[in-house]
Amino acid sequence: MKFDLHTHHERCGHANGTIEDYITAGIKAGLQVIGISDHSPFFYHKEDQPSPGIAMARSDFASYIEEVLRLKAKYAGKIEVLLGIESDFFPQYVESYKQAYEGVPFDYLIGSVHQVGGVSIFNKNRWNGLKEQEQIAAKRSYYDLIKQSARSGMFDILGHIDAMKGYYPAFSDIPAFDAIDDTLQTIAECGVSIEINTSGSTKYVGGWYPSDAILERALHFGVDVTFGSDAHLPARVGDEWELVERRLKDIGFKHWVYYRKRQQVIVPIA
Repeated sequence: MKFDLHTHHERCGHANGTIEDYITAGIKAGLQVIGISDHSPFFYHKEDQPSPGIAMARSDFASYIEEVLRLKAKYAGKIEVLLGIESDFFPQYVESYKQAYEGVPFDYLIGSVHQVGGVSIFNKNRWNGLKEQEQIAAKRSYYDLIKQSARSGMFDILGHIDAMKGYYPAFSDIPAFDAIDDTLQTIAECGVSIEINTSGSTKYVGGWYPSDAILERALHFGVDVTFGSDAHLPARVGDEWELVERRLKDIGFKHWVYYRKRQQVIVPIA
């Protein structure tokens, strides 16, 4: 059973291709299940699309849902199409997002922390000139936000939980390992999954999120895992799926999961 729960498309403004392009790419890649999970609008903001190159407009949200549901029906029997979203997590705006998602027939929601202290985690300059204690504080803040997102009750999956290393590989060596363990333990207690996200291969770090070391700790704490290519090009759908499955088996995972109607579907690891 091959699946990919993290894909984007042209509505977000920084991905190429239509939703249908990703679905047909999924069929070509041998997927049985594909999740569509474009970047949620910034529902807290008064403007319709305050960041056109980052997330879809609020006015596109209804058409996004309609299109995924239409394609779900169109491709039934060829590939299972799941309705998801990748939602930013801002603790001060949780209610705005909850209200926007209420009543939407999502199969799953991915919660991702993309900003720490108001600065993108992918900002290549955010680490410039920081002393070690300042780096540690930033890393702890990041994992505290991830922990809060797990506790929010909003999400089924937490996205790319060490993606701060994307353009700063030294992030992994910043000494805040107790914060990671505390976060993983909270994720397990809340019954939320984490994704293995292979888009790190497109950034300086050159590998997937999270690191093997974090996956080993996730297994120790009983955290479930899923797969997401985080494809912004149709050609990346399912990217490195077989490698990830093999690595998870080496680490000791017996299964991984995907979601249908907000319920886990367990897939044994061969």
